Amino acid sequence: MPERATRFGTLHLEEPHSTVERVAEELRRAVFEGELESGTPLREVALTESLGVSRPTVREALTMLVAEGLATREPNRGVSVASPEAESVRDVCRARRVLEGAGVRRWPDAEEAQRDLVRSTLEAYISAVHADASYQDLNARHLAFHVSLVGLTGSERLVAMAEALAVELRLALAQVERIRRNAHDQADSHAALLRLLEDGDIDGASVFLDRHLTDAEAEIIEALQL
Repeated sequence: MPERATRFGTLHLEEPHSTVERVAEELRRAVFEGELESGTPLREVALTESLGVSRPTVREALTMLVAEGLATREPNRGVSVASPEAESVRDVCRARRVLEGAGVRRWPDAEEAQRDLVRSTLEAYISAVHADASYQDLNARHLAFHVSLVGLTGSERLVAMAEALAVELRLALAQVERIRRNAHDQADSHAALLRLLEDGDIDGASVFLDRHLTDAEAEIIEALQL
């Protein structure tokens, strides 16, 4: 399989459809790692030259990022990395409280496989913290734990909504370097939440989760406004 070294890493070129997905993934990584900051223009010609792929391929990849909310397209200005706004973060967090809160309350009645997913995603997050994983990996594993809480509801639609919210939140988190530095504290907080669930203290877990999400919202918004 042919490869091409680029400023975004080694791009493995396969059939056209797969190449579009790979270019989109390279751009996501650059955004989540902070290499492409909010507001950065994503110019087709420059990306075509840098990534060594065709312009239509770049255009399709950018369309994917716009659909995911990671980029915005404006008339006569083209595509640029989206800029998280405080009100958008607040709205995402309001939705998370509803979805994740519903999952936590379903813990006693959830299937064992759904509870096991919560346990395993937390273990994966803690392992990534101890391994000093990349910011992108920590971010993804952190949010995967929160999505797994929604999975306790047993609703695929609610999980899909939570996954979409996680993508939006990853963009905000990617701009907040301080979040990376308190990863150990975040892991400890998530472990405390799981202990409450395992002990059957559903009311305590619900209160804990609400406080956790409220604190996270305040921290993200404060950092974005600096």
